[in-house]
Amino acid sequence: MTDTTESTKSQFTKPKTEKPYDTSKLIDAITEGLLEKKAKDIVLLDVRELTTLADYFVVCHGTSDTQIRALANSVEKKVKEELGENVWQQEGKDSRRWVILDYVNVVVHIFTEEKRDYYGIERMWNDAKVTQIEDTVS
Repeated sequence: MTDTTESTKSQFTKPKTEKPYDTSKLIDAITEGLLEKKAKDIVLLDVRELTTLADYFVVCHGTSDTQIRALANSVEKKVKEELGENVWQQEGKDSRRWVILDYVNVVVHIFTEEKRDYYGIERMWNDAKVTQIEDTVS
């Protein structure tokens, strides 16, 4: 019989990052990447008191599948340039309806407007502290 305890255990634990970075710098880099490509209705949800999945969710939507891919690529590029960090896990880049970029303590959700309304991440985490991210350079 094979011992699967270690693989099962590692599946449900957050990876240890070699270079600890300031979460606020990560959030800044993520939001800069989203703002550069004109993301719509960017919201930061502080879920530290509600879950161990992540500390923050950044939620936004794009107006087309092309923009959604551009938003995801912009976030990845900006975080890599400013912090030297790669995304830990990502999902949905091919379908471009709901892209998830997991930076362990910050998870980015990029939706189509329709999928955002349907899944209601903000409603699901309605006890989270919500911060609207505005473009101050307009």
